[in-house]
This record gives sequence, C-alpha cells and structure tokens, in this order.
Amino acid sequence: MAKIDRKDFLKKSSLVIAAGASGTLLSCSNNNKNDSASIQVKEKYEWKMVTTWPPHFPIMGEGADKFAKAVELMSDGQMKIQVYGGGELIPPFETFDAVSQGLAEMGHSAAYYWAGKSPATQYFPGIPFGMNPQETNAWFYYGGGLELWRELYSKFNLLPFPAGNTGAQMGGWFNKKINSISDISGLKMRIPGLGGKVLSEAGGVPILSPVGEIYTNLERGVIDATEWVGPYHDYLMGFHKIAKYYYYPGWHEPSGALELIVNKSAYNQLPKNLQEIISVAAKALNIEMLSEFEKLNIEYLEKIENEKSVEILRFPDEVLNKFEEITKNVLAELSSKDELSKKIYYSYKNFQKNISKLSNFSK
Repeated sequence: MAKIDRKDFLKKSSLVIAAGASGTLLSCSNNNKNDSASIQVKEKYEWKMVTTWPPHFPIMGEGADKFAKAVELMSDGQMKIQVYGGGELIPPFETFDAVSQGLAEMGHSAAYYWAGKSPATQYFPGIPFGMNPQETNAWFYYGGGLELWRELYSKFNLLPFPAGNTGAQMGGWFNKKINSISDISGLKMRIPGLGGKVLSEAGGVPILSPVGEIYTNLERGVIDATEWVGPYHDYLMGFHKIAKYYYYPGWHEPSGALELIVNKSAYNQLPKNLQEIISVAAKALNIEMLSEFEKLNIEYLEKIENEKSVEILRFPDEVLNKFEEITKNVLAELSSKDELSKKIYYSYKNFQKNISKLSNFSK
C-alpha cells in the first residue's frame, strides 16, 4: 500500500463545511475531480416517550427519566428523549395507541394494561402463581419469551423491551378481613390483568383505575381493596392511613415486569448504534429498577410493621388454593383464544416447569 504524504494530501484537498441541519454531508473537494473525501455528520434524533405513570413517579417514572438520560449520554447527544408522564401529553391508558400510531416514538408501561388489544399481553408482566423476576428474565432473554412478545406486538407496529420489574408484589390493602373464599364475593378491588380475571371468577369485582385515582377511590369506598406494588410505593401512596389490613403474598403478580415499547417504523429508521443503545439502556433499567425496588421494599415493610397502624396478614390457605385453581382454568381459557396465545402460554408454562426443577435444588 503506497504511503500517503500528509503535506501532499493537505495540498490537494480542502474541507468545505456546510452549515445547516444535522445529518448534512460534509464534502471534501479538490482541484482534481477524481480525488474526493467525505465526512458524515451523525443525524440527531429527538423523540418523545409517554408513560402510564405520573410525571417523575418514584422508581417507575424516575426510571423512564434515567433511561432517557442514559441514551443521550451513550449516544453523545445524538438521541434526546423527552419523557412525558401520564396526563402530560396524553392520558395514561392511551400510551399503547400513541406509540403504535407514532404520536410518540416510545412508551413505558406494563403490558397487562393492553388486554383489550390482545388478551395475550397479560402473560408478559407475570401471571398469577407464575415465575419470579429472575425466572421471568431468563424466559425473556434466553427462553424465547421476548421473541414471542415481539411477534405479538408486531401487528401493532410496536417493538417491546423488558424495562424494569417491581419484583414480587404484596397481596394488597383491604378494609375487609378475608377469612375465607366467601369473603371475596362482591369485593370491589382495584386489580389489573389476569389477577383481576381470577378475582372475578372467585366472585369479586375487579376495577382498573390509574394510579392518581386509587387513594381517593379506596378512601371514599368506591373500592374495598387495592393492590398496587409493594411496601415502598404503598407507603408513599398513604394506603396505611386508610386501610385496615395489608395482605400477602402477591399471588396475582409474583413478577411485575415492565415494558419499553418503541414504534417499530421509527426504530427501523434508526442507525444501528442507536438501536443497540436503546437495547442496552433497557436492559440496564431492567436490572437497576428491580434492585432498587428490592432495597426500598425491605426498608418500608419494616416501617409499616413498626408503625403498627395496620394488620399484616397472610391470605388463608383456602383462599390461595382457590385462586390457584381458578388461575389454571383462566390460563387454559386464555390460551384457547388464538394460536399465538396458545404458543405463548405453552412457552411460559414449559419454561416455568423446567426452571422450577433448578429452583427446588437451590432451596
């Protein structure tokens, strides 16, 4: 390879800098038409993210903010994401449609909110009596779960990424003591997803409401009970001030996987480096959020115990056994809806069965 003389190169070529929008091609020209070079300025992207959480909501909303900052930093400013909490740009439960239609390029939420779009969305946050967060992540990343999730969302022009996890949740706050399965009859409870379906089959009345309405609804008796997340968030919400009983375990949501949804058309137009940055940042958020939840939930469970303002109780075995029995029927019915629902269900079920063998050896 011939050695290029630096002085000769500089003599023959000159940079012509074109001012203007990002993405402009800077061309190098010289007197010889056959000698040319070019420098590509990276195109910059300004995206919007909408969420189902109130603006800057602890951990979940803050996690969306952290994700946006991480993407901007890792891309050296090539991509900037403006985060909008629920209600700032669109109502919380319109996140799915907004991203699908391209009104916003990204969203942060939980997939069970979109059961009206497809019942199979409810498998991905976690199912009653299902896998824990560690097992769920294994299914996503190495058990085919994420591929199935993307297959389901593809028809909505969406690309999902696991992006946070609340960890195993508590069973909820009640103003009525649960002594037997008969106490579930007529119980009005804020509970989404498959847990709500199980409650309904047990005689209860599931109600879906945004986070901003839960406290008022419980205080005014619009609902008799609510699940939310875990001790940290529940304490911040003030449920211990208006409810008598705090039940466990969170049978309905042993894993609370959250999602980053990206408009697929917009994503496909990104350069490969930004696609990879989004993927890596989502994985980082997935790990960091779960770790933060675990730490704070421990602290605030102790705080609730020490304040002695509510009774912390375990659901009676009769209730848990009945919920588990109903869950099996609900999942079987859901899997019969269509072929993709069936495929997701059997993938989840088989992975849970196999990984439980390992879990039994570690106990």
